[in-house]
Amino acid sequence: MTASAPAGPRPVSRHAVAFVLLTVLLDMVGFGLIIPVTPALIEDVGGVGLAEASIIGGWMFFAFSFTQFLFSPLAGNLSDRFGRRPLLLLAVFGLGVDYLFSALAPSIGWLFLGRAIAGMCGASWVIANAYIADITPPEGRAKAFGLMGAAFGLGFVIGPALGGLLGEFGPRVPFYVAACVSLLNFVYGWFVLPETLAPENRRPFDWRRANPFGAFRVFRSYPGVVPLCGVLFVFFFASSVYPAIWPFWGIAKFGWSEGMVGATLAVFGLVMAGFQGGLTGPAVRRFGEYRVALIGLVCAVVAAAGYGLAGALPVVVVLMVIHGPEGFVHPMLTAMMSKVVPENAQGELQGGLSAIMNVAMLAGTVFFSQIFGIFMRDGAAWQSPDAGFFIAAGVLALALAGFVALTRREDH
Repeated sequence: MTASAPAGPRPVSRHAVAFVLLTVLLDMVGFGLIIPVTPALIEDVGGVGLAEASIIGGWMFFAFSFTQFLFSPLAGNLSDRFGRRPLLLLAVFGLGVDYLFSALAPSIGWLFLGRAIAGMCGASWVIANAYIADITPPEGRAKAFGLMGAAFGLGFVIGPALGGLLGEFGPRVPFYVAACVSLLNFVYGWFVLPETLAPENRRPFDWRRANPFGAFRVFRSYPGVVPLCGVLFVFFFASSVYPAIWPFWGIAKFGWSEGMVGATLAVFGLVMAGFQGGLTGPAVRRFGEYRVALIGLVCAVVAAAGYGLAGALPVVVVLMVIHGPEGFVHPMLTAMMSKVVPENAQGELQGGLSAIMNVAMLAGTVFFSQIFGIFMRDGAAWQSPDAGFFIAAGVLALALAGFVALTRREDH
């Protein structure tokens, strides 16, 4: 199937682009905000040890990813029908309300519910990606998606750092702050965000396309998309080891405090933001999208194995720099796929990719949190906090091999 000719990007103000990037950043802030305080919060509320807390934390992430899986294709398809602006503003408002709700949660059950609502509203990044695709020509999308990735990275700087610092005043304080910021962003967007999807480019809403499993079927219409989706699935599955066990791993292996967990994640976010925001464009111009994705996958394998072998904090910091090019993988594969999808289906593509990401991370986070709990429990034959990273490195190697095998016949 041949993609329709692009009509050209629709001009928008700098304020609108800033709002979209800020929305993506705040989504990641909310995702990272809870990470530093999660182990202590679960241990305190649930009255459990670190190994069991990691398992509960994995299931909390399951709640987040599952609702995002269900609602991301719906949000993407609704934005293809009604436009980007109303769906994006609704998601931002809902996220602010969720932070306030989570701040008031009295038990682990309520925290689970809060994570589910956050996943539902977190579909805003799907619409944000479609918004950027609307205003960017195909040849500039790799760089644009790299900027979106940089916003993710900066969010991962601010979220964990803020969570670690504000967590010193109580585990609920970070959520109150996030609620205020999100609601202020909603007000900002209400006044500066224009619509970018022209009426003639909209299409009727179809439940078959909007349900999360229907989102997978659409990829069959576009040549070359399904194999890359498979690589992306394996990549996200393995990469979920970081949100699944990083704070638990740091506490168990190095005795990190909540503040130190937040600081390491902030450094990691800075590295990712630097690579994605500052180096994506030059790297694509110099090496091309294929080679940049390949470099990212190689670095991902080396970093995951390295964390398992690391014996001190300085080694972890060095590995974070080596880990940085992994941030190229998602925007490169997204840009490669967006070029073969027509302009009026960009929202559907982003919704489908979100569904893949969330299923992969849903399964991966539960898997790696269980692995951590099994290998850290009392009486384990081999008690080690590192098993998850070694397994993740092996799975990432499979993603690398699959990417090379699927693309080796192409002229890059």
